[in-house]
Amino acid sequence: MFTDEKIPNNVDLARDVRLQRALEAWQPSFLSWWRETGPEGFPENDVYLRTATGVTAEGWAHYDFVRMAEYRWGIFLADPVPDRRIGFGDFLGQPVWQEVPGEHRTALRRLIVTQADTEPASVEQQRGLGRTCPSLYDLRNLFQVNVEEGRHLWAMVYLLHRFFGRDGREEAEELLARRSGHADRPRILGAFNEPIDDWLAFFLFTMLTDRDGKFQLLALAESGFDPLSRTTRFMLTEEAHHMFVGETGVGRVVQRSAELSRQGDVRALGGIDLPTIQKYLNLWYSISLDLFGGEVSTNAASFFGAGLKGRAKEEKFADHVAGEGVVTLELPEGGALVPQEVPVRSAMNEALRDAYVEDCQRGVDRWNRLLEGAGLSDRLRLPSRRFHRRQGAFAGLFFDPDGRPITEAEWARREDDWLPSAADRAFVKSLSPRAITRPGEMASWLAPPSKGIDGKPLDFEYVRLG
Repeated sequence: MFTDEKIPNNVDLARDVRLQRALEAWQPSFLSWWRETGPEGFPENDVYLRTATGVTAEGWAHYDFVRMAEYRWGIFLADPVPDRRIGFGDFLGQPVWQEVPGEHRTALRRLIVTQADTEPASVEQQRGLGRTCPSLYDLRNLFQVNVEEGRHLWAMVYLLHRFFGRDGREEAEELLARRSGHADRPRILGAFNEPIDDWLAFFLFTMLTDRDGKFQLLALAESGFDPLSRTTRFMLTEEAHHMFVGETGVGRVVQRSAELSRQGDVRALGGIDLPTIQKYLNLWYSISLDLFGGEVSTNAASFFGAGLKGRAKEEKFADHVAGEGVVTLELPEGGALVPQEVPVRSAMNEALRDAYVEDCQRGVDRWNRLLEGAGLSDRLRLPSRRFHRRQGAFAGLFFDPDGRPITEAEWARREDDWLPSAADRAFVKSLSPRAITRPGEMASWLAPPSKGIDGKPLDFEYVRLG
């Protein structure tokens, strides 16, 4: 382990002088990007952060106060699996690749760049949230997500530099040139160009969009290109906290809404009502569903066949070749929804989306248990997969949250009933006119968490502002 080097790593970077110099040359550009687009307003404050230092289960990270600009972003790959074999596709059973197979170079680079682009994008989306944080606990969690997204960028940039030569170096520079929401240089995927300018949006992003990230990483962890598999396996270790921030964050908003509903009008009492939470859920769930791609995809079939990207937890499936057979999907055709038989490989995006939907439902079920425990009959729910889609078979078509086809005119009339309106967004933002920064103090629109971070009390000074 090389944690004392300029770039902490467990890939013995010092033995490849050319690669080390290339990454050290990229480092100032990364830091410049961080200063320009990273968390706004807290450059010199000490934050109680987790920093990755290795990959062992006994202790892979440590907690301490650090200034974010001085955070030790490192390159860590999970330990290799002895005699690992490709677990799916046309190369099933063959030894995994330690170098990029020439015929798969373009496809692998595309997969890595697409994943890499999401990491800096989310930092940019969340840039201004610190100025309206609901507590120091939440401020610290925001910053933890931000610095770890930065480390995930480093993980992908290492792969680009190490295995793709000049093309990889150019791609690494482009990752710092694009900007979330920019008219001319947007991020690659639509969800990462959406504004996140209030904390309810942040919580649902980390609950739902980071959960998409979990399933993309699980699929890439199956890759026959072993360095990519090892990289994403370790990224999953950090990703778990991001989803925890989102799921518990929404849960605290729901809990507070339930408490206030027993006293009267939730909004009038300074909380976020359940219909507004449902609208935000509808928005971020539908945006996140798009990230899986089309229901029928030749690219997904090609990635699977080539052994580049599998299904989440591939070992659960009986047929790892999927060269034959079909699945039935209900898809639009001639103005109606028609069951269609699709080759299994061409439906790999949908297999990953199935697992995602099931995982999201478990989180919604936990929120609903809070409502049940409060004695309320109201429930939150996931909308139909057909609702508000911009990618795939349902893009450009109109469905209500139950998945029923509707006209464009009805959509225009009822959109604000189903998605956050400008008034809804303004109301949510109005609840946080300023940052809540006194240790232990909490904004009135969400409940306190059940416990602190790393065994610390809730009134711990997670960010030193003095």
